[in-house]
Amino acid sequence: MGNLVVSNVGKAYKRYPSKWSRIVEWVTGKTRHEKTWVLRGISFSLQPGEAVGIVGENGAGKSTLLKIIAGTTQSTEGGVHVNGKVAALLELGMGFHSDFTGRQNIFMAGQLLGHTAEEISLVTPEIEKFADIGKYIDQPVRVYSSGMQVRLAFAVATAIRPDVLIVDEALSVGDASFQRKCFQRIEAFRAAGTTLLFVSHDIDAIKKICNRALFINQGTLVISGASKQVCDEYERYLFGDRKVGGENKREFQINLKSAIEASHFDQSLAVSCEIIYGNGQADIEACWLADTDGCRINVVESGIPFQWCYRVRFIEDVKNPIFAMMLKTREGVALYGTDSTLDELSDTDYKSGDVVQVCFSLKNQLAPGIYYLNCGVRIEGEHGAEFLSRRVDSALLRVTAGEGLTVVAGLMDMKAQLDVSSEVILRN
Repeated sequence: MGNLVVSNVGKAYKRYPSKWSRIVEWVTGKTRHEKTWVLRGISFSLQPGEAVGIVGENGAGKSTLLKIIAGTTQSTEGGVHVNGKVAALLELGMGFHSDFTGRQNIFMAGQLLGHTAEEISLVTPEIEKFADIGKYIDQPVRVYSSGMQVRLAFAVATAIRPDVLIVDEALSVGDASFQRKCFQRIEAFRAAGTTLLFVSHDIDAIKKICNRALFINQGTLVISGASKQVCDEYERYLFGDRKVGGENKREFQINLKSAIEASHFDQSLAVSCEIIYGNGQADIEACWLADTDGCRINVVESGIPFQWCYRVRFIEDVKNPIFAMMLKTREGVALYGTDSTLDELSDTDYKSGDVVQVCFSLKNQLAPGIYYLNCGVRIEGEHGAEFLSRRVDSALLRVTAGEGLTVVAGLMDMKAQLDVSSEVILRN
């Protein structure tokens, strides 16, 4: 159960040149409309237990696709085959009546999901507990905040484990603790075989939750594959479109100290999935990791500080560029990101041909493991951030266990200090 197959799905809306054209079409049978396609040729399949994220700009067709899969909208062409029950959390408050109480809406929305009144009665206490909206459960939904509506909607949609769960950005309005509770339930459902379709503009959430992703742009499927790969391509589309192949990557010899200890530089830690893009106004010629003495490294003990450096050549005159960096897990989840705005170093103008070296000195509280690094230089344009040059996954860093390591699980070593009183303060 939980199989989902989407075959060549398309959705078009009719557009009439005037209000009378529709009547003329009805009377004469002659076509008086044009079709506006919002989705075209979408095909993919999911297996039970898979989690697939969908990314794309507003208006790309993501929500329309989810409505077709959920059955609330019919496709113009193609079809969807779902094996099992579908629970969908789409538009905020969808399935709720504003004049009914939360308790009444539990029964109404539950029946819309295909549950019987008896099934809903059995799970109502669990819904109330999970939603945790207190006395408001017996108040009209019109007095609910958006967060309260999401709490109740998610609790109803997931009260009985569905075979396919569809979530469309709804959780973005919930508070952090409730989001974590929702994700814990989603993880438990996935372990039990539930298939997840998740739409979000939070790329880190897509990378963390989903093993696959789809990038939809202007109603068509641009790319599908591993979530990290797809999200990287989506970011490339958002922030720049310059494609630089491996043969165009400039090899640059960094003037570092010659004494490089073999134990701190591993030649096998070579990146094979780097993505480079930007608008061409600048070029990141090289990037490297170094210790505090400037020696090139890519292996460091936990607790030992290091530097992330890169060299930028400006191709055109640029005002107030922002230099940025990010450190991520192997799965692509961001652990730390910062930029030059925090140090007020971005109020500088550069001329064409200028070359600068950027170095971020970083304290190291990372747990042992492998990490990726990004670097970039951007400006704030009319439509938001615009990268002049960006290199994604441009270096690998291996952190090894150092002296005084305290981490047992997780990604950070917070250097906990333990104190247990020698005297028993309570004994039955």
